[in-house]
Amino acid sequence: EVVKEVTEPKQLVFKDKKEALEAFKEFLRDKGVPSDATWDKAVRMIQNDARYEAFNKLNEKKQAFNAYKVQRAKEEKEEQRLRAKKAKEDLEHFLLNSERMSSSIKYYRCHEMFQHLELWKTVPESERREVYEDVVFNLAKKEKEENKAMRKRNMKVLSEILDSMTNITFKTTWSEAQQMLIDNPTFAEDTDLLSMDKEDALIVFAEHIKQLEEEEEEERERQKKRVKRQQRKCRDNYIALLDELHEQGKLTSMSLWVELYPMISADIRFTAMLGQPGSTPLDLFKFYVADLKSRFHDEKKIIKEILKEKSFEVQVKTSFKEFATVVCDDPRSATLDAGNVKLTYNALIEKAEAREKERQKEEARKMRRLEAGLRAAFKSIGVDSGSTWEDVRPRVQHLSSFTAVTIEAERIRIFKEYQQHLEEACGHHHSRNKKKSKKKDRKKSRSRSHSYSSDSDEGHHKRRSRRSRSRSKSYSDDSEEERRRSRKKKSKKKKGRSRSRSVSSEDSYRSRRSSKKKKHRSRSRSRSRSRG
Repeated sequence: EVVKEVTEPKQLVFKDKKEALEAFKEFLRDKGVPSDATWDKAVRMIQNDARYEAFNKLNEKKQAFNAYKVQRAKEEKEEQRLRAKKAKEDLEHFLLNSERMSSSIKYYRCHEMFQHLELWKTVPESERREVYEDVVFNLAKKEKEENKAMRKRNMKVLSEILDSMTNITFKTTWSEAQQMLIDNPTFAEDTDLLSMDKEDALIVFAEHIKQLEEEEEEERERQKKRVKRQQRKCRDNYIALLDELHEQGKLTSMSLWVELYPMISADIRFTAMLGQPGSTPLDLFKFYVADLKSRFHDEKKIIKEILKEKSFEVQVKTSFKEFATVVCDDPRSATLDAGNVKLTYNALIEKAEAREKERQKEEARKMRRLEAGLRAAFKSIGVDSGSTWEDVRPRVQHLSSFTAVTIEAERIRIFKEYQQHLEEACGHHHSRNKKKSKKKDRKKSRSRSHSYSSDSDEGHHKRRSRRSRSRSKSYSDDSEEERRRSRKKKSKKKKGRSRSRSVSSEDSYRSRRSSKKKKHRSRSRSRSRSRG
């Protein structure tokens, strides 16, 4: 016989009441008691568990149960919120990764496609719309980024293809480039490039053409620089030719183009200058000669210093050979231009000639003074046109003015010129007397004619005075008559004005009198009324 032993539940021991309550709530949670369960329902769910009997006091159990319900309600609400959130996240993830979904699909179309799915059903309508709007926004953003990346990629690839196509130049048109791209296998096999936006392709082509134009412009500039460099070399070579001619003494500051043209034109450096723009060979020749001429003053100073050191003075009779020999002996003459040396020689010769002329003028002035002194001596002794040199010479030979003129021939010349001067002076005197007598006769005839004309003028003047007097009398008579007439008119006007004034004064007097009568009548009437 088996004896059944009834084992009583072990009594649980807690430190305090709070620990007991927490233990009972944990017991209810283990049994899965919901938050909306009643006490009776909860007892039915937990009464078969041995731990239920471990809690002795009923009121403590109910107190712990109520606290559990409140706490469990909060937990269930949070769990529900997390489940709804999880469902929304799952739905959003599904829609984002679905190939059938895009940013352009409307909500009703999306509902038709996914309404049979559990993911779609578990999310409420309002929240589904929120998820749909978020998904559409994210898809639009994603598509925009993908399109941007694709656009960037297509433009880059197209630019590389255009760079590799050497048959496209800066003159190629867009229509021609399109045909070339279609014939290009790299472009034709790329589906993304074929679906590329035409505007983007045109932008890439325009940038490529602009780059080609810039390269073409740079090439033109380089070509211009090369041409200018070549032209400058030709000019430098031509100037080197002129330097050679100058060193040889064939080209100087006095050289002419006509003289050196046969020699210059035979050189190939002259031929290389022909046809290029800018300065011509003739211009460069003129510039070169002008530069040599500009050195004239400095080189002239050097030549003068050399002559001063050599104590050489240029005279009128000095030859250029003598001058050049003295200058060329100095080492400083190596840099001098032959033309400037010649010009300096000419200038110094001109100065020497000027000095010689001045000396001759001074001698002439001195000779004139001596001649004047000798003439004065002739005059003092009374020499006339009939005197002879043999008679006059002994009389003046002791004078200083005679000895000052050392040459006998000059003395005789001065004597003869003095006599000739006397004869001419005598002839002038006779002609003057004749002219004076003629002038006197003319004056007498003029005085007679003047007296006759004065008499006739006096008679004419008397006649004019008589006429003017008669006219003045007639004018005075006329003026007196006019004055009388004007006086009569003025008197008539005054009479008319006085009459009008008298009439107006009478009218004013009458009006005043009538107004006084009216006032008197009105006063008498008012008095009679007051009496009555």
